[in-house]
Amino acid sequence: MVTFAIALVVLILGYVFYGKFIERFFGADENRPVPSQTMADGVDYIAMPAWKAYMIQFLNIAGLGPIFGAIMGAKYGTASYLWIVLGTIFAGSVHDYLSGMVSLRHGGESLPELVGRYLGDNIKKVFTIFTMLLLILVTAVFVSQPADLLDSLTGGSIGVIWWIVIIFAYYFIATLFPIDKIIGKLYPIFGAALLFMAFGIMISLFIRHPQLPEMWNGFGTKYESNPIFPMMFVSIACGAISGFHATQSPLMARCLTDEKKGRTVFYGAMISEGIVALVWAAAATAYFGENGADASAAQIVMEISKTWLGKLGGVLAVLGVVAAPVSTGDTALRSARLIVADFFNMKQKTVRSRLVVSIPIVIVTLIFLFYSLRDKEGFNVIWRYFAWSNQTLSVFTLWALTVYFERRGKNLLVTMIPALFMTFVTSVYILLAKEGLELPPVLAYSLGGAFTVFIWMVFMQWRYHFRKGDLKAR
Repeated sequence: MVTFAIALVVLILGYVFYGKFIERFFGADENRPVPSQTMADGVDYIAMPAWKAYMIQFLNIAGLGPIFGAIMGAKYGTASYLWIVLGTIFAGSVHDYLSGMVSLRHGGESLPELVGRYLGDNIKKVFTIFTMLLLILVTAVFVSQPADLLDSLTGGSIGVIWWIVIIFAYYFIATLFPIDKIIGKLYPIFGAALLFMAFGIMISLFIRHPQLPEMWNGFGTKYESNPIFPMMFVSIACGAISGFHATQSPLMARCLTDEKKGRTVFYGAMISEGIVALVWAAAATAYFGENGADASAAQIVMEISKTWLGKLGGVLAVLGVVAAPVSTGDTALRSARLIVADFFNMKQKTVRSRLVVSIPIVIVTLIFLFYSLRDKEGFNVIWRYFAWSNQTLSVFTLWALTVYFERRGKNLLVTMIPALFMTFVTSVYILLAKEGLELPPVLAYSLGGAFTVFIWMVFMQWRYHFRKGDLKAR
């Protein structure tokens, strides 16, 4: 419990001190005009108070990512704590805050537009396709588990397929409405329930005071078949750093009332997610031991919540494992609509224009989901590809941010160190994992390291030409 308590305190201090440093580093200015004032359209650009924007951002990025990922990564013991804490403070929160603030500075631009602006049009085209695939994966990942749970709670009277159809019908309706109608009214409530559930589990941990692994006892040597690096860094994605978050940040960048609110909304939401991940990693370890359980993550959440929090915990667990992923899928679809609209320069003020963009996206997502459901291992396969794609997305974003700050003469280490680290993680993973090339470990690590060095050299060459004046600043 000592390591857990220290990790919790460090996360909070990270928001107080490093979050403030990142805010000054970016140069947030409360007097600078923001898109919700200059581009208000009554649909996506709508001013919101900071507390509401924070709750929506938190629920959008959290969903079940920090819970499912943390539960699956809890088998790594204190290594998972370290990654959650250090990853959240120095990588995830920096990634979320800066991507949101840069989007805000560029009129609430969606992520592919920002990446293309700083990494070039060719990268933008590839990245747009990659981002759309990730959003489809997110929608698929975060619909199958709540559909299974709802089917279980209703005794199978409706069937999983019909629950999926119902959830997708909600997605379709929600993405057509202005952001303040459904998302703005319901999501703060669901976000509060998710926070309350995590807070209740945290209090239970301190009251029960279970024997948790401590960092001074080491990480052990039982992970040879599933090595900590890079597997843990991909499994625990949303609770440390997640590329998906940067697709969500523009939604709230279009709703902030001034730049000073960004630290609370973006950096604060990620710190909150890190705390949720830390709590569930500890709870899963305390309840099932370091070897984990064979049950699904949704069933684990339900069992722990009902056992530790009683009837109230059961209700909150249902909200958590149903409403949270449904909300994430909803905003993933909304982000996909905005990305396509930005790419083709299609205004989204009318319902007809939103339908034109949304219908093809929903059809493609449903085809992909139902195809994956033919295999009983479909969810696990989708999750693994989602996790890798998610982390790879963060690599693009971090390199785009590094270019952004080089163009403005800022210290590059804030974003370049996380960019290099995540480049190494994602390249080694796809070379080593069974859903990748399954290369021998030594070869995978060597090639991953070589690729990371190559990317760094490409950046340094660009930097050299930029500083010489061969390239124009944008």
